[in-house]
Amino acid sequence: MNVATAGPVRIVGTGLLGTSVGLGLATRGVEVLLHDPSRTAVALARDVGAGRPASADDPEPALVVVAAPPDVTSDVVLAELEAHPGAVVTDVASVKGYVLSELRASGADLSRYVGSHPMAGRERSGPVAAVPDLFLGRPWVIADSGSSRPDALLAVRSLAVDLGAVPVTMDADAHDAAVAAVSHVPQVVASLVASRLRDVDEAALGLAGQGLRDVTRIAGSDPALWTSILAANAAAVRDVLVDLRTDLDGVIHALGGAAAATGPEDVAPGALSTIAQAIADGNAGVARVPGKHGGVRRDYSVVTVLVPDAPGELARLLTDVGEAGVNLEDLHLEHAAGRPVGMAAISVLPSAVPHLEAELTLRGWRLVS
Repeated sequence: MNVATAGPVRIVGTGLLGTSVGLGLATRGVEVLLHDPSRTAVALARDVGAGRPASADDPEPALVVVAAPPDVTSDVVLAELEAHPGAVVTDVASVKGYVLSELRASGADLSRYVGSHPMAGRERSGPVAAVPDLFLGRPWVIADSGSSRPDALLAVRSLAVDLGAVPVTMDADAHDAAVAAVSHVPQVVASLVASRLRDVDEAALGLAGQGLRDVTRIAGSDPALWTSILAANAAAVRDVLVDLRTDLDGVIHALGGAAAATGPEDVAPGALSTIAQAIADGNAGVARVPGKHGGVRRDYSVVTVLVPDAPGELARLLTDVGEAGVNLEDLHLEHAAGRPVGMAAISVLPSAVPHLEAELTLRGWRLVS
C-alpha cells in the first residue's frame, strides 16, 4: 500500500485516537513506536496491532504524534521536540489555541511543530475501542503554528490523507471557535439534558423515544477528558453558551406567558411566536449541517419497517433494500417499548419511496405508516 508518511512514527498516548492512528499506519506498512505513561495501555495498543512499544534502541522517528489530554499536551509536545530534534511533532488535541499559547510562552522552536485535530471519535474510549478506519472521510484540521516549516505542514497533511481523512487548514483560534459550536457545546447540552433524567420516574423513562436517545447519545462521555477539553477552550465555549442562555431565557419567558393563559386567546402577545421562532431557527440550523459525503444536506423520505428482534433480521432487511435497487441514504434503529421488535427508519430519496414500500411489502415486511 502506497503511503506518503515516512516512518518510524512515534505515538505518545495510546488512547482511542493515538491507537487508531497507530492501527491505521501499521496496517499500511508504516513502522509505529508506541509510548504512554501507562504500560498497560501500551500493551493493549500493541496487542490490537497498533505498533510496538518504544525503546531506547529505536531509530529516531520522522514524525511524532502526541495524543494526550489538552491540559498536558503542550508539556508533552515540548518534551518530544527536545528529545527528537529531527522529527516533526504534531498533536491531535481537540483544543489548539491553548496548546499553541503554552508552547509560545515556553520559547520553543515551533518550526517543526504543527497543531492538528482529527474530527473523529467514538462513545467508547481507550485502546480497545480503536479502529484503523476511525478517520476515514472525516475532517482533519491542520493548524500552522505561525512558524511551521513547509515540510512539517506537508508531513501532517500526508498523515491525514494516508489515514483517509480530509485535511482542512485553519488557524488555532478559528478552530477553537468552530469546535466550541459544533462539538463542545453540544457535549455540554447533552450532558445537562441527560442529568435531568436522574430523578425521573422509571415509568416516565419507559416512554422515552428516539428523540431522547438522539439528544443524549454523547452524554456518556468521559468526565475527566471533557473537563480538560472545556477548561482549555473555556472562552469560546462560554461565548456560545451565553448566546444559548439568552435564547433559552426567551423561551422560558414565553412559556411562562403561555402557562398563565386560560386559553389560546389569553396567551401573552408574542409568546407563541417566540416559541415558534425558536423551533424554526432550529430547522434552519439543522438544514445547514452537511449531509451525506459532506455535501449540502438533502431532504430524504423515511420508510419505517418493523424488524423482529432476532439474529439476522436486520441483515435480511438491508439485503432486501439492496435487491430492490434502492440506495439507503441513512438508517436509524429504535426499539419498540415492550415488544420483541425494533423499528428501522430507512432514509431514501423521495422518488424511491413507492417502489421500496411495494418491494418490502412483497417480501413480507410490515411497514409503519
